[in-house]
This record gives sequence, C-alpha cells and structure tokens, in this order.
Amino acid sequence: MRLEVVRGDIVEQHVDAVVNAASRAMRGGGGVDGAIHRAGGPEVLADCRRRFPHGLATGAAGWTTAGELPARWVIHVVGPDHTRGETDRALLTGCYAAALAVADELGARTVAFPLVSAGIYGWPLDDAVAAAVETLRATPTEVEVARMVAFGGAAYDALVRSTT
Repeated sequence: MRLEVVRGDIVEQHVDAVVNAASRAMRGGGGVDGAIHRAGGPEVLADCRRRFPHGLATGAAGWTTAGELPARWVIHVVGPDHTRGETDRALLTGCYAAALAVADELGARTVAFPLVSAGIYGWPLDDAVAAAVETLRATPTEVEVARMVAFGGAAYDALVRSTT
C-alpha cells in the first residue's frame, strides 16, 4: 500500500472511501464528523440511523453511503476521547485497522483518512501521527492508496516528517 500525505479538506477527496472520525452516536457533530455530514447531505445521516441505531463503540468501524461526497462510501470510526480519559492507544490504532478491514470488505482501493482523535478529542499530535502511520503501514490490506488528509499546517508537517 502506498501512503500519501496531503493538506486539504477530507470532504473534497476523490477516493473510493473517506474515513470519518465519528462520535459514538453517529449523528454528526463538530470537526471532521460535522464536515462529512454537511458535505454528504442527509443521506449520510439517514444511513447512519438505519445501520447504527445505537451508534458504535470506541475503536469500532462501519460504513455508510457517502451521499453527495465525491467518494462512494464513508467509513465511520469512533476514536478514543483523550480529554475524557480514554488513553488506551490500542483503541486509536484499532480505528485504523478496523477502517482498513471495512475498506477491504467494500472493495475500496483508495481511502482518505483524517488524524483520528487528534482534534477535539485531544490525542497528542505526535502520537496520533505515529499511531496512524505505524498502523497503516503494518496492517495487511488490499487498499492500494491510503491518503492522510491534514486540514492544518501542524498536522501536515507532522505527517510529512513521519512518512519521509
């Protein structure tokens, strides 16, 4: 698998699937989750309600339609909330591994990832980057391109340092 790093907006990525850093409720919210729901339109929320009536557990992954996004699917993962004491790194790395497993089930070959838990959930940036890169490189998958999408400069710089 080729690991790419780009600076941009995950909702603008032309890939088979985008990964959403979702809340447990799977109903949209702030950050990446809110952006994906706004850009994807009401179909994403309707599919979340239908497929995940009780949400998802931390570390789990599931998929929905991408609605109006340029991708075909959204793979939702629930990252650990570091600010609330969820500091088990295995929950964070599990999000990336679970997203790749879902991508394989769907037949997705190109997948765009945000830095899960590194925003409002407060996971320290350098460790969030290391967890993402290490897991994506170590997990067997049929995905051909994993694109890390950094919205801000600090995340982009950290990802570039970690992948070169």
